[in-house]
Amino acid sequence: MTGIGAGIAIVLLIIIIAVAVTVSKKNSTNATVSSGPVLDESGKPANANLNGVSPDTVPAAAKGTYLDPFSWYDTSDFNTTYTNDTVGGLPLIGLFSTWDDSKRANEKTPPINKAWGSYDTLPARGVNLGGWLSLEPFITPSLFNYDSRLGIIDEYTLTSHLGPSEAASTLEKHYATFVSEQTFKDIADAGLDHVRIPFSYWAIAVYENDPYVFRTSWRYLLRGIEWARKHGLRVNLDVHGLPGSQNGWNHSGRQGAINWLSGANGAENAQRSLEMHDQLSKFFAQPRYKNIIAFYGLCNEPKMTSLKVEDVENWTGEAHSIIRNNGIAAYIVFGDGFMGLENWQGKLQSYDGLVLDVHQYVIFNKDQIAFPHSKKVSFACEGWTQQSQISMNRATGFGPTIVAEWSQADTDCALHLTNVGFGNRWEGTYKSVDGQSDVLTPGCPTKDRSCSCAQANADPSTYSAEYKKFLQMFAEAQMKSFEEGWGWFYWTWETESAAQWSYKAGLAAGILPKKAYEPEFKCNAVVPEFAPQLPENY
Repeated sequence: MTGIGAGIAIVLLIIIIAVAVTVSKKNSTNATVSSGPVLDESGKPANANLNGVSPDTVPAAAKGTYLDPFSWYDTSDFNTTYTNDTVGGLPLIGLFSTWDDSKRANEKTPPINKAWGSYDTLPARGVNLGGWLSLEPFITPSLFNYDSRLGIIDEYTLTSHLGPSEAASTLEKHYATFVSEQTFKDIADAGLDHVRIPFSYWAIAVYENDPYVFRTSWRYLLRGIEWARKHGLRVNLDVHGLPGSQNGWNHSGRQGAINWLSGANGAENAQRSLEMHDQLSKFFAQPRYKNIIAFYGLCNEPKMTSLKVEDVENWTGEAHSIIRNNGIAAYIVFGDGFMGLENWQGKLQSYDGLVLDVHQYVIFNKDQIAFPHSKKVSFACEGWTQQSQISMNRATGFGPTIVAEWSQADTDCALHLTNVGFGNRWEGTYKSVDGQSDVLTPGCPTKDRSCSCAQANADPSTYSAEYKKFLQMFAEAQMKSFEEGWGWFYWTWETESAAQWSYKAGLAAGILPKKAYEPEFKCNAVVPEFAPQLPENY
């Protein structure tokens, strides 16, 4: 009788928990779209969904850890039932037990539970959530507003300076407020249908002497995917920073040396990144992610101009095998490594479902940044269309190709865009890390000291009609060219001040199409001369 009684108690407990989880999910799904945490009188998130949850349900060993809902800055739309369950060694933290894949982003796209079809005929039109779970100084300069003598230039130096406690509180507040459910609703309302979510390895693991905030971004990544689902948006998972840094740029976490597949710890960090993908792919092979994860990214912008090409190719093959063996059916995305699209012809052809990821910008090239406005539009129409067609054709390029980053910025003027304190090419104040790629003479089309960032960095409400016309045409020309491939993801949705890098700001300013699938300019008309109404030096 004792055994039967215990069994009944266990069954009842399971039923109670299941009902509670389902009710919580139902309430979350039917809730009004939130534009951010609901604040109490003290200005902190009210976290009303902790009401009725006993702190005693959290084991003593877990109190105050990332598993403890009572330690979270924001609990809205999270399941606050304590769990330490994992899949692939990664926590199911904050997830509800049910999900709904019936939503579509817009009338042009199928619901998430229906096959997308061919990206050849229905290209992705998406946007990045850059600067959210992987910091980038130009996107959120307020987080890097320190005396330059402190050397705070990336997430590594920022978290080192803040220390564990302050770094954890500062970054979680950023995660909770920079992106909300309203973000995903607005993205869908803009006629976009995919969202690329950059995150870095410390969402999964940290290593000796790492200052990064461990696992907090993981919980927000999972909530972000659920918000994308709720608004019919498919997801491109993007690992933006790998152990050791795959490119030495600030958005990999640590600016400086490349210690992935290179340097004293290169082999160790390459293995760590494979172990990370083993965990990630086991987790995202769960049924709840089968429909919504459309693209699974291996490594953002590996700097193959510095790394051994063969090493990166071999690592890519190993990662692909791990991910497929763990049950991921999504397209697997790998970066072009800045080698030139034609140089990928014939490479990695034996791996199924691989997609080449290229990032297209004119402004980081000292020759292209000097193109006058009309030539920038013409180049976007002709040059990038040609590159897309070369890359998509297996006789001349890799094959399936997607442009996962681009913007309508025609200068590199945004604060911290080229690294904290590095200046810019437009005005000729760019000082590089190696000193070999400095640009110390003005690079705007007039190439003289009249080159100014004032207008490019101004509030969009001050833009002239001609400048707005150019910016929208430049954006729409790129959209058209990139749709010759499998589509595009604008970089990025929101910035604090760099308006020409923010899809949200561009929509508000009227310099992007009201619906991404209905551009006004489609490269089928004559490109106008914007000068003299629009000066070439601003």
